[in-house]
Amino acid sequence: MTDFSHLDERGTARMVDVSDKGTTKRFARASAEVVMAPATLAAILAESLPKGDVFAAARIAGIAACKRCADLIPLCHPLPLTSADVSIEAVAENRLQVVVTCRVTGKTGVEMEALTGASIAALTIYDMCKSADRAMSIESLRLLEKSGGASGGFTRAQ
Repeated sequence: MTDFSHLDERGTARMVDVSDKGTTKRFARASAEVVMAPATLAAILAESLPKGDVFAAARIAGIAACKRCADLIPLCHPLPLTSADVSIEAVAENRLQVVVTCRVTGKTGVEMEALTGASIAALTIYDMCKSADRAMSIESLRLLEKSGGASGGFTRAQ
């Protein structure tokens, strides 16, 4: 019927069979940005918000999300991650950038894990700060880079 890997010949959703694929080292990096009022970012950096350390909570949430990706996205394979890292930095007076890097040695890539981690870390920042700034927005969730597997590498053009 189609050439979609997640559909069988009848068009029914299925998990892709990766049992015959080779095991390779795989890497993915994704990002999201949280836009807010400059005063909100200043409060985050001063650690003066009532819910506590925004960066610590967001890093932990992002790592946990990477590890639970297959529980959230139905056709993803559960992967034994070898690494998940979340970094958060101010990139403007009103903007934080979350970058998540995941690694695995396996038969399928870790792009979805990195994207899930970035989105949940950004949502955690929103949750930690919503009492101070309900107008925040989460923008530009995107894959930055990936390597490994038959499809080769990808690097987003700047």
